[in-house]
Amino acid sequence: MEHALSPATLAELRRPRPYPAVSVLTPTHRRERGSGQDPVRLRNALTEARRRLESDPAVTRERRADVEAQLDRALAEVDLTHAEDGLVIFAAPGEHQVWSLARPVPERVVLSDTFLTRNLVAAHTAERPYWVLSVSADRVTLWSGGPDRVVEDHLGGFPLERRRENFDAERQMQIGDLPSTFRDEGTRQFLREADTAMSTVLREQPRPLYVMGEQAALSLLDEVGSVAKSAVHVPHGGLGHAGPDAVRQALRPVLAEESRKDATAVVGELTSARGHRTYAAGLDELWQSTREGRVRLLAVEENFRATVRDLGEHLVPAEPGDLDARDDIVDEIVEQCLETGAEVRFVPDGTLDDAHGIAGVLRY
Repeated sequence: MEHALSPATLAELRRPRPYPAVSVLTPTHRRERGSGQDPVRLRNALTEARRRLESDPAVTRERRADVEAQLDRALAEVDLTHAEDGLVIFAAPGEHQVWSLARPVPERVVLSDTFLTRNLVAAHTAERPYWVLSVSADRVTLWSGGPDRVVEDHLGGFPLERRRENFDAERQMQIGDLPSTFRDEGTRQFLREADTAMSTVLREQPRPLYVMGEQAALSLLDEVGSVAKSAVHVPHGGLGHAGPDAVRQALRPVLAEESRKDATAVVGELTSARGHRTYAAGLDELWQSTREGRVRLLAVEENFRATVRDLGEHLVPAEPGDLDARDDIVDEIVEQCLETGAEVRFVPDGTLDDAHGIAGVLRY
C-alpha cells in the first residue's frame, strides 16, 4: 500500500484516464479500534463498484473485465492488519493503486475519467510529512516521517555507508579512540556525498528536514554542504544504525515544540488579519472565499469534519447519507486552497474554537 504522495505522483494521479477510472474510498480502523468491520466494508464497497461497472452502458465488456481484474489485484494488496484511518483504491484499464491514509475518508465509489484525489491530498497535507537524516561518520540514513510513524526511505541512494575495515566511528568516539573522526578528509568527503544526495531528494520532494547525530557530525555536515543550514538540528548520537522507534522517540520532543510554535504563529496571523479585515471564519464563508481564489492562508483543526449540503449560495448542516450530503467538504476546501496557491496549516483541536474549526487569511 502507498503512503508517500510526491508532486510527481499527484500529477500522474490527476491526469485523465480512459473511462472508467474507478475510485473506491472506505473508512478503516487501526487495530485497537473496531477493525473487525473493515473487511466487510471493503467487500461491500468493491461489490458496489462492480455493480456500477456492470450497469453503466458506457463501459464495454472488455473495459469492465479489465477494471474488475485491476480491482481484484488491488484487493490482494490490501493489508488491513496495518490499516490506518482511511483506504483509497484507484483502478482504471491497465492499472491500479492502493493508498492507506492517516485521515478518515467518506464511503464513496466514483466512476469518472479521472481519479478522486481530494481526500488523498488533504490527508497528505494534514500529515505534514518531513524528512529525517540520521548522520554518523560511517552511515547516513534517510527517514520519512509523519504524525504516527517514521520509516526508512531509500530515495537518493540512501542509506549511504562508508566501508572501512574495523571502522566503528560511533563506538570509537564513545571510548575515545577516534578524537579526530570528523576532521578526517574521508569523513568530510562522505558527508559531502550525503549532502548532495539529500539536496536531490529535497528538490524532488520538498519537506521540512531534521538532521540528527553527534554535534560534531552536524557541525561538519553544515560546514561541507547546504542542506543542514536550513534544517532543524537534533543533537543525538547513537542512531547511525538505529531502528525507526529510536528515531521517533528522539524526535518526539522536537516535533512537539515545533507544533506548538507553528500553532502560535498561525493564530498570530489570523489575529493580524482581523485588524486588516482580511479574516474569514466558518465553513460557509471559507467555502465561498475558496471558490473565488481569495484564500492566502487556511487554518484547520486537525480532526475537524463536517457533513453539509450545498445550496449554491450557502452550506447547511446535513446528516451522513442525506440526499446530496457532502461528507468531505473540509477536504474539498483544503484541496481547492492548495490548487489556488494558498498555504494550508493544520492546528491542534480547540485552537480555532471561536471560528468553529476553520479560519483563513484572505488575499483581498
